[in-house]
Amino acid sequence: MSASQDDTAQMMNPQLLSEDEQALSRARAELEQWKVKVEKADQEKSRLTLEKLDTDETKKKAQNSTAAILDAQAQLASDSENKRKEIEIQLQKIDQENRDLRNKLQRLDEERKAKKAETQTLQRRFKIRAEIPEKRVKFSGVEKAEERESSTDTEGVFTITQRPFIFLSGGEALITFEEEKVAQQILRMAKCSVALDRNKMDIKPFCLNLEPSVKFEVHLNVSKKTVQVSQAPPVLPEERMKDRLEISFSRPSRGGGEVEKVSYDKNSGTAEITFLNTGVAERLALRGKYPVDTGRETMVDVNPLYNYRLKKFQTYCGTPKRSILLRGIQDAMDEEDLQDHLEIHFQKPSNYGGEVESIKYVSTGNEVKAFFSEDVGVEA
Repeated sequence: MSASQDDTAQMMNPQLLSEDEQALSRARAELEQWKVKVEKADQEKSRLTLEKLDTDETKKKAQNSTAAILDAQAQLASDSENKRKEIEIQLQKIDQENRDLRNKLQRLDEERKAKKAETQTLQRRFKIRAEIPEKRVKFSGVEKAEERESSTDTEGVFTITQRPFIFLSGGEALITFEEEKVAQQILRMAKCSVALDRNKMDIKPFCLNLEPSVKFEVHLNVSKKTVQVSQAPPVLPEERMKDRLEISFSRPSRGGGEVEKVSYDKNSGTAEITFLNTGVAERLALRGKYPVDTGRETMVDVNPLYNYRLKKFQTYCGTPKRSILLRGIQDAMDEEDLQDHLEIHFQKPSNYGGEVESIKYVSTGNEVKAFFSEDVGVEA
């Protein structure tokens, strides 16, 4: 159909033309919608692509961070293991040092004990004592010089003698004869057969070796005019304390007397009070306590003032020639019965014995100390 024919047809059919235009409008509108949708889809695709890129980058960063953390953790574990090994090595060294120190301490302690034993042996050998043990003393009198008015001391001399002794252990006996020759006869025997109720017992005699002993004099001077005061704390200044002490000790109503001088030591809280006349110091020393006015009444201790000197220090080592030590005694019977059997045996001349002065037997599990005097008597 030609164009003229189409125009003619359209003019002839206006309704058909209107429907085509509407369809075309709708198609155009739909096309525009699709364009918008495609544009939005492209935008969404771009956004999603960007987000994916961001996610990949974040993921990569997270992976890198995780890898770094794992590496750090592995390094930390390695460092921790190395540190643990170092600590173990140090602990082993410390343990070894402790063992060495304990061994050294034990060795030094043994050396100390050996030195102590050697020192004690040397002390006994050379008769030197660092400490004088407490002993009984005998008052031998007062050396009276010509009495002078200026004499302010009471003098005394004490003689102290250390009595030699030995330790008797279980199964041993100490026997002293009246005569020396009897002890020497027994010592020449290798053993002594003592008859008991049902059997015999062989015991061995031994000579006694006593440790060195000492003897010395103690010269003691006690002041007749001066007393020593203690427990006098410095509650006042030093000069005021001296004044209060002098005033308090000058009161006859309290037993005091005229004071000649006062010396006071605030550091130790002690003082020395010297009276003008004798008798006061002795009287106060016997009382032991005295009240002092220091703003309030304070009780102080009062003691005599004395000094001493050691003189005539002597050492000696005696040998008890009438005494012998018996060893290897069995507990075959009661202690007293066995001691009686021993005494009977050694009194018989047929057993080379003689008159027994004293005897002491110690049963098994016991120990006593036997002392000797100058005449070789024995005590246990």
